Amino acid sequence: MLHPRIIPNLLIHKKGLVKTVNFSNPKYVGDPINAVKIFNEKSVDELIVTDIDASVNNDEPDYSLIEKMAMECRMPLCYGGGITSAEQAKRIFNLGVEKISISSSAINNPSIITELSDSVGNQSVVVVLDVKKNFFGNSYDILTKNGKHKTKINLDDFIPSLKELGAGEIVLNSIDRDGTMQGYDYKAIDKVRDKTTLPITVLGGAGSLEDIGKLISKYGIIGAAAGSIFVFKGKYKAVLINYPDEKEKMNLIEKNMNFK
Repeated sequence: MLHPRIIPNLLIHKKGLVKTVNFSNPKYVGDPINAVKIFNEKSVDELIVTDIDASVNNDEPDYSLIEKMAMECRMPLCYGGGITSAEQAKRIFNLGVEKISISSSAINNPSIITELSDSVGNQSVVVVLDVKKNFFGNSYDILTKNGKHKTKINLDDFIPSLKELGAGEIVLNSIDRDGTMQGYDYKAIDKVRDKTTLPITVLGGAGSLEDIGKLISKYGIIGAAAGSIFVFKGKYKAVLINYPDEKEKMNLIEKNMNFK
């Protein structure tokens, strides 16, 4: 039986692990390789790792760091950051990564989605949509370059095209909720769910396992990604890599999926 996936999201900045708030003020929280080792011990469902410098600086993916993470990682690993060609994607897959994610390159050149899908298979191609409510709060803009560049892409029009282009999954990342720990943006999720049948992972706003439970209760089979709750602990946000144990995770899922 398919289950929702509970997914830590790790951000790489200047080769270190960081956490942001609204895509700004990255706070150093540790070494990414050490974090991967700890998450191995906790048997996480999947890991998303994004180099937030690569696309902004027009850099190549950091293959050396990716290789080190992939060698340590014992769970499915999705890597994003700086990927602009099928050749880069193939090289990353050869290092042991299971999925690649693209954001800026998918917006700037949607045909790259098809190119990557033809090269590595659509099940391995994830399109990340970084979205932010517009000034009036009645629709969402798609942004790139760590939320610094507002695109002219219409979210409602773009979502249905992703499956046709060859994407295998969408990650919906809320800039407004990033690092706030105030809950997921259900309005944005509804907008995407209504426009596609692709698997969706949502990110931005989870402040507790209860928030993940609410997400699962509302949407069922979905990817519940989060950053802050898996790297911070307590009201003072002490840095501590954590993840629910298998019993706690299954109780959370079964309670909110209403399994018999």
